[in-house]
Amino acid sequence: MDKTGTAGNKGSGIRSDVWVAVTQTQSGGVQVEVKSKVKALFGRQIEALTEKVMHFFGLENVQVSIEDAGAVDFVLAARLEAAIKQVIDTDKEFLLPFLEENKMATKKDDFRFSRLYLPGNSPKLMLNAGVHNPNGLILDLEDAVASAKKTEARYLVRNALRNLHFYGAERMVRVNQGARGLEDLEYVIPHYANLILIPKCEEATDVQRVVEKTNELLEQHEMNHPVWFMPIIESAKGVMNAYKIAVASPKIAAMAIGLEDYTADLGTRRTNEGTESFFARSMVVNACRAAGIQPIDSVFSDVSDMEALAENVKRSKALGFDGMGCIHPRQIKVIHENFAPDEADIEKAKKIYLAFKEAEAKGLGVVSLGSKMIDPPVVKRAVTTIELAVNTGKLNIHWLEREK
Repeated sequence: MDKTGTAGNKGSGIRSDVWVAVTQTQSGGVQVEVKSKVKALFGRQIEALTEKVMHFFGLENVQVSIEDAGAVDFVLAARLEAAIKQVIDTDKEFLLPFLEENKMATKKDDFRFSRLYLPGNSPKLMLNAGVHNPNGLILDLEDAVASAKKTEARYLVRNALRNLHFYGAERMVRVNQGARGLEDLEYVIPHYANLILIPKCEEATDVQRVVEKTNELLEQHEMNHPVWFMPIIESAKGVMNAYKIAVASPKIAAMAIGLEDYTADLGTRRTNEGTESFFARSMVVNACRAAGIQPIDSVFSDVSDMEALAENVKRSKALGFDGMGCIHPRQIKVIHENFAPDEADIEKAKKIYLAFKEAEAKGLGVVSLGSKMIDPPVVKRAVTTIELAVNTGKLNIHWLEREK
């Protein structure tokens, strides 16, 4: 009996995706049947890419059925490869040319006000996500992907890392837990992921296993590309081990808390006020500050209530967080505006910064502002505030350049 592999999504409401079925046959060459509303315009292009993928994998006799809903080339290629690998056993990878800007490195202390979660098996949500200017785009292989779709999602996420336009956002991937997560790394590390989110961390070893596997892959592929890590605390045990997790590796750039799973672990209900999570969020902030990394707050799940989101961001900032997650693009602007320093913060930071520069120019070891002595941590915080103000457009970059 001929074996058939399938991948992708079809049906009403599906956009920018494609469903494919690949059946190896005894004869007949490569036969491609395309159903698409844009077949008259792009049918031959779809057929040509399909034939190219089949020949790449050595499938000379094969029947391919395609139901297209506007998929771009990297999506079609990912779906075809996922289906093919259900039919034949091969380690070959069909890779379209890399977008050079997708090899961009990021720094450990880059601003991470916002990170937008994108389901790893839903291309329609990926394609234009970067135009909303989040600090990071998360291609999610964990909770946002159904168990039956996790394997094929890997090919889509891999191709997105290579061919999706991120518009300057940090390229993040949330892998799965345990052994499956370590396998996920094989699909993302060789393709210049910037940051890996590690879900449901409860012990330092949860992070160390991921870091070790990442280092092995970087060495195997002879890559000198920095990869950062963001453990996510999502349980009572994780909260109690927050500092040990935060210092598990010098490659950890930030640590986040996931409040949906955390409150479920407590057996309580998550509220907008957040009293039930105050202890956990404070623990995460303190662990991060002690470890010298960024504390990142949970997502806010009500995407329709921007006022409640703004209040949540203000509480988050007051607790000491540096950013939070998003599940809808409309949340990004509210998060940026409310995490950004206000005018009073900026003016105070400018005065401290100028006093520091004046003392430095005079060769003084002590900085003072009026009658108050200014400690180095205060100066550091002022510099961070100024950089945040510049980054969010609340202070002209020329002011900083001029004062330097």
